[in-house]
Amino acid sequence: MNTVELGQQIRQLRLAAGISQQQMSNDLALSRATLSGLEKGRSGDIGIRKIIKILDYLGMELTVVDKSPFPTFEQIREETNK
Repeated sequence: MNTVELGQQIRQLRLAAGISQQQMSNDLALSRATLSGLEKGRSGDIGIRKIIKILDYLGMELTVVDKSPFPTFEQIREETNK
């Protein structure tokens, strides 16, 4: 997953939870511009602590897995749903 995909995933999770960027940025003490940049894949210098904080807020966690040449089940499912 790259930063653009991560940003898109965060945006989808936020919208599904019915949370505005402003509300989330206020709750996490982040600027709305930082959050917007991350969601658009333009915030390449955001720290890992902020990403973990955002994911935790959305009820998710960051997981490290071995890289595989084969697609994950989630990737196959996403491709099928397009």
